[in-house]
Amino acid sequence: MLKRILIGIGIIIGVFLLFKYCDFKKNEDQDITYNTNLIQQQILNVGKLVVTEGHFSEVITYKNQQKYLMDMLSFEKKALVVVNADVTVAYDLHLMKYDIDSINKTITIVSIPKEEIKISPDIQFYDVEQSKLNPFTGDDYNKINKSVKANLAKKVEKSSLKTNAQNRLISELSKLLITTSQLGWTLKYEGQVITTEKEFGQKIKL
Repeated sequence: MLKRILIGIGIIIGVFLLFKYCDFKKNEDQDITYNTNLIQQQILNVGKLVVTEGHFSEVITYKNQQKYLMDMLSFEKKALVVVNADVTVAYDLHLMKYDIDSINKTITIVSIPKEEIKISPDIQFYDVEQSKLNPFTGDDYNKINKSVKANLAKKVEKSSLKTNAQNRLISELSKLLITTSQLGWTLKYEGQVITTEKEFGQKIKL
């Protein structure tokens, strides 16, 4: 009789422990799903464009000559060109590629998109001199616009705009680093674990 009672108690305890284990696993799975969704939401939040803006000004003189009669006659056209340009440097983090490993609680940044540079020049012409035999045409304006953008692109490369934009990018990605750390997850980039914003700056390759 006592043996049957002990067996019955053992069965009851076993069933109880089984239910507790199943309930624990259920809660653990719910936590993993919650954390995964939270990280994905954080990625969407930092997916906005990270933009740095700059302003450039320059003044150039455009000249062109048309010669006739074996260069005996020439007709020149020229103009003073004043350029004011707004330049933006941006990263569209919606294009960032990443992998989420829920089992090992690891998020790996696979690739970060290159910066997008947009140059919007406002070109004004002053002191325009031309003749009927050598007037300003659409080709002249196209050449000036192309030359202006090329010069501005060189200025952007020599400026701190791209560096400032990268710093903004690292700052945005650090929000993801904070979230993963708080949840007990690991963030990786280029096969290495990232633990600080400084490491982002050292390892990031664009």
